[in-house]
Amino acid sequence: MSTTSTMPSAASADTHSPFYAHLSRLRFIKRWGLMRNAVEEDVAQHSWDVAVLAHALAVISRDVFGTSVDPNAVATRALFHDATEAITGDLPTPVKYSPAMRHATQNLEGEVCDEMLSLLPAALIPSLRSVMDHHEWPEHEARLVKAADRLAAWLKCCAELRYGNREFEQAIKQVKSKIDETMTPELRYFLDHFAPAFDLTLDSLMQGE
Repeated sequence: MSTTSTMPSAASADTHSPFYAHLSRLRFIKRWGLMRNAVEEDVAQHSWDVAVLAHALAVISRDVFGTSVDPNAVATRALFHDATEAITGDLPTPVKYSPAMRHATQNLEGEVCDEMLSLLPAALIPSLRSVMDHHEWPEHEARLVKAADRLAAWLKCCAELRYGNREFEQAIKQVKSKIDETMTPELRYFLDHFAPAFDLTLDSLMQGE
């Protein structure tokens, strides 16, 4: 896939930039495209979910485990973690992480990130690169965002199974296995203290059960 021919080159301060217009279209890009969904999920919704969860994990990291992480920075990076999908679309996990596609996908995401950043006025590029380019992220923040991304996927699978959709039976096993392999203290804390409430009905939530 080539993006060079479909996107204009660098923006200047006196031209119109389509950067944020591209981001606004994330709401049209569906996730879990190879599977039947009881409730459809788009990339914009997923990005918001991951940002909220990453912020939570960062607050836990700072306030419970005493790290010096900035939850606002983590949340912002999480909000932009799939920004390149405004151009590439969502690549389903079996495709994205197959041995044959992993390297090509990583290169594609990097190239698209550079192309999207080139749409910005030059003065804005450094700030946006720091949140869009995964290579710019501090290691601990990157781990928190990845943990939040997997947590969001697991919660999505749990919800689909509650709706009676057996399509996600294998997916939830795969996601949970990856979570267990990469478990962090922050994620363990969230799973123990917050995750059980996601199984409650609205009435139960309102009653504080």
